[in-house]
Amino acid sequence: MLRAVRSAAASFAALTLGAGAVLGGDLTDSLKPGSPEIKSAGALAFGPDGVLFATDQPGNALFAIDTGDRGQTSSQAPAAVSVEGIDAKVAGMLGTTPDQILIRDMAVNPASGNVYLSVGRGRGPDSPSAIVRVDAKGEIQELPLKGVKFAKTDLAGLSTSQRGRQDAITDLAFVDGRVFIAGLSNEEFSSNLRTVPFPFTSASAPGTHIEIYHTSHDRLETTSPIRTFVPYEIDGKPFILAAYTCTPVVKFSVADLQPGVKIKGTTIAELGNRNKPLDMIVYKKDGLDYILMANSSRGVMKIAADRVGAQEGLVKRVSDKAGLTYDTIAELKGVEQLDKLGRDSAVVLVRNEKGVDLKTIALP
Repeated sequence: MLRAVRSAAASFAALTLGAGAVLGGDLTDSLKPGSPEIKSAGALAFGPDGVLFATDQPGNALFAIDTGDRGQTSSQAPAAVSVEGIDAKVAGMLGTTPDQILIRDMAVNPASGNVYLSVGRGRGPDSPSAIVRVDAKGEIQELPLKGVKFAKTDLAGLSTSQRGRQDAITDLAFVDGRVFIAGLSNEEFSSNLRTVPFPFTSASAPGTHIEIYHTSHDRLETTSPIRTFVPYEIDGKPFILAAYTCTPVVKFSVADLQPGVKIKGTTIAELGNRNKPLDMIVYKKDGLDYILMANSSRGVMKIAADRVGAQEGLVKRVSDKAGLTYDTIAELKGVEQLDKLGRDSAVVLVRNEKGVDLKTIALP
């Protein structure tokens, strides 16, 4: 499952402030008219000015698309978006049934508050896809990809092995003129984190090979991919906070993310084994920073971020939990994906017995 923080921001620090912050100039200036030939859209993220970044794993590419969707000013509070049975309604629009689609990713456009979904017409990573937009009225429409402004850059070296193809791209985020992309490469040291400058200038450089100490496994790992991550500023310096299956949380200094090099992150939390992180966001409430993370088996966790900088690295085996602590948000069950909607709310995809609902919630 692909997941990410999706809100655009002017700086890593601004990521804690919610939607509305924008870079100077207009990101669409670098885009050219045409029809992006996306083989299969996967992970999504928004930059300012309604620019949608969409990964295309089968096409080994990253696209930037001008959605033309700039419906509000930074001072406006976005309207709530809620649709019961979003999976059935999207499937119906695409002329199929819910069991024949897979919602791969969700991103909220901070310029409008509209929600975008990448939807596979089938279950595999190479199945054809559509990108759909859901507005505050619950209206669903497919994003047109003909005659739009866009740019494309190639992503060389994505994993092509039978095991690795599913995780060649697991998450992405846009911050400060750069797109960060996590996943697996074709190399033996395969866990990879790329940094792609935008506007695109040429084929992207190789990513950084990242290693972690996995506390519950009591070993160093180089082939386990980041499942979801958020950019976060610590003492004025940009970092990536990344969550892995089973469930270590690791911080990486952005300054160390150089093309082709091998680095080791600092494991600052073990949140429990037999669990897969699905998505995470960072937000500010009552003057404090928090991380909200959805999981496969341990519910939605609220993690206070005040100890992220000071937390010492975990270097010994942990049987269950250690490092940063969390509170479980009991009322949030079945959450598979989440993204911020303004400063005080979030949009979540919730799976229940009937299917999948799209809901707006107050940030806890």
